[in-house]
Amino acid sequence: MNSKQEILINFGIKVKESRRKIGLSQEQLSFRADLHRTYIGMIERAEKNITLLNIEKIANALNVSIKELFNEQDTSS
Repeated sequence: MNSKQEILINFGIKVKESRRKIGLSQEQLSFRADLHRTYIGMIERAEKNITLLNIEKIANALNVSIKELFNEQDTSS
């Protein structure tokens, strides 16, 4: 797997983990971030190369820092 795919996969995992942690559906997150529901799903499945502006929207909607969405996932759980 190349590094481009890895960063998309890791980012998608972090978005999904953060969303679930606060009990939001993809649809609820999409409303908060002003993005389409299917776009959120595509991000979580690493099918979209997301823009910086949309990264900021998602971080704000999840009430996390942008940095948190790029930290390595916690494999201890």
